[in-house]
Amino acid sequence: MHRLQVAAFIASALVALWAGPAQAQAAGPAASAQAAERSSYPVAGARLEGAALVRALREGGLVIYFRHTATDFSKNDRGMRDYDDCANQRPLSEQGRADAREMGQRIAALKLPLGVVKASPMCRTMEHAKLMLGMATPTTTMRELTGPGEYLGLKRLLSARMPPGINRWMVGHGTPFRAVAGPPHLAEGEAIVLKPDGESWTVLARLAVNDWAALPLR
Repeated sequence: MHRLQVAAFIASALVALWAGPAQAQAAGPAASAQAAERSSYPVAGARLEGAALVRALREGGLVIYFRHTATDFSKNDRGMRDYDDCANQRPLSEQGRADAREMGQRIAALKLPLGVVKASPMCRTMEHAKLMLGMATPTTTMRELTGPGEYLGLKRLLSARMPPGINRWMVGHGTPFRAVAGPPHLAEGEAIVLKPDGESWTVLARLAVNDWAALPLR
């Protein structure tokens, strides 16, 4: 009887070893399919525009994520020694600087609450944030990979709740955001407005650089 129990145990262990990889392989395509289904385009029933969007932004509790404004693509980041080495990074172009200032002026005219301002520590993102909002906390988790194609730090920042009356403003990069939130890819200077729920978020709007000027002041 004892031998039969040992044999049964060995058999069950072998089945478990065989089933584990099989289950992982089955889960792999499902996970990939789920990632492919993500979209950073506003959901039809939640999309906000015009005065309704301005009211929501003034009420707070939102996350506004920008990809940095236009850059000088004649330069790159390959030679950078650290985040402060601005001479060896791709910088904002003069147009990018002007766009950041103009969006900041419009945000002030719209009387939108700030609250928290975070930026990737790269020079172009920090400069954009400071030109637009006057301040920024450098936040490495906005661009740090935590696994192949994974930016868990950025995901947590996008999904963390914000209290009413303030917003979380973020200036980062297109690739990490797309990896977390899905396509379409953010253009330079484009912003996305999210309603976080602690675990994920709802996309409310996407705003190109020129869309801020069209938002009503009242």
